[in-house]
Amino acid sequence: MTKLWQKGYRLHEQVERFEAAQNSLLDNRLVRHDVWGSLAHAAMLKKIGVLSSEECGTLHTHLCNVLRLAEAGQFTITQADEDVHTRVENYLTEQAGEAGKKIHTARSRNDQVLVDTRLYGKEQLQRVAELLSALCKALLDLASAHADTPMPGYTHMQRAMLSSVGLWAASFAESLLDDEQLLAAAYQLNDQSPLGSAAGYGVPLAIDRQYTADLLGFARVQNNVIYAQNGRGKIEAAIVQALAQIMLDLSKFAQDVLLFTTLEYGFFGLPQELCTGSSIMPQKRNLGIMELVRARTQSMLALQQQILGIVSGLPSGFNMDYQETKRPFMEALDLAQESLEICTLVASNLSVNTANLVAACTFELFAADRAYELAEREHIPFRDAYRIVGKAVTAQIDEARAAGRSLPTESLDELVQRLHARTHLGGAGNLGLEQTYQRLAEVEKAWQERSDTFAAAIERLVTQNL
Repeated sequence: MTKLWQKGYRLHEQVERFEAAQNSLLDNRLVRHDVWGSLAHAAMLKKIGVLSSEECGTLHTHLCNVLRLAEAGQFTITQADEDVHTRVENYLTEQAGEAGKKIHTARSRNDQVLVDTRLYGKEQLQRVAELLSALCKALLDLASAHADTPMPGYTHMQRAMLSSVGLWAASFAESLLDDEQLLAAAYQLNDQSPLGSAAGYGVPLAIDRQYTADLLGFARVQNNVIYAQNGRGKIEAAIVQALAQIMLDLSKFAQDVLLFTTLEYGFFGLPQELCTGSSIMPQKRNLGIMELVRARTQSMLALQQQILGIVSGLPSGFNMDYQETKRPFMEALDLAQESLEICTLVASNLSVNTANLVAACTFELFAADRAYELAEREHIPFRDAYRIVGKAVTAQIDEARAAGRSLPTESLDELVQRLHARTHLGGAGNLGLEQTYQRLAEVEKAWQERSDTFAAAIERLVTQNL
């Protein structure tokens, strides 16, 4: 395969394999994005007079054919190609002759891979946001259905104060909606066109960078051409950092589900279809998917650090080190999407064992409640009330344990009354679910607008010979 940089010698096959094997495999994901970038670039070259209308039309036809071939699995990138950019340009040269040889005017593989990655990032972030919204919806629906289902709250892994299933589930929804703000900020960073920066120093031609940015549906041009190159890895890392925040929430959710579905707790249940078994213990139903979410959070953190480590300390301008950011970037996006999907499956199928939850709400959960009541009724300082109640409750716990008795509990109705007494904003008796649902709707609308704007730009680019 002819290399774009070919100078009359044959590259040592070990060097080619080391540099191109992994990269070419990953580039099979970027065929559509490379074609879109080439369509916009060809239209710009026509605009400034480098390509004739006929040449641009010919290139448009063959580039759209690449899209069809790729969709059918008939356009692939091999190690000999080095990358998607070489494969596409060689195809155009074979099919369109001189016009194909002109397509690379005023650009470099450096800005090509940048624009491909940015376009890929836009698509993938939209999908992440869609999946994040679906999980938020499942959690809010769970919270709404069980707003009045009591549940022990824990600190230091010990029973602490009264909570509810609604409060627990909604906490994850609100946290994920905060993560969405980071995701939107990363999208904004990514939503700038590097095309026209070439190898990082521009070109001595009057190209129209704003025109290509508009054609590709970017919000703006990434202005400084050196920064466009230096930003490779930086923007990918920002995206992965946002994904890492999502995964941290999913990890906590997974850990809670793993804990609360054990027989010792028995608060929640899941269908056996979501569980795997043991090769030796016939009774086992293992929630391995939640364990993997927990573990893959660590993988996400490692991918983030990998990208940051690769780009730290590099000199300005392009360095081949940047190529190594592509795999962790793509892997991180895959990992986040798969984890969001599996957590939505779990949240949507989680059953609640109200009887076990009520039984777990033993009297010591209300020690703080009693201290507040005493302070209010007797008009004594809270710290004094705290000590009075603490002494009495501790003695009662010790006596019950010494006698082997269970700790006393209250009825479901009594527990619900206690939940309703927590009327302050965000408390168990005032979850504010309507506001959170509204916030989710606004998030979904914003991402739909981003998606529609991008899709419309690409549709125009592909269907119209500009």
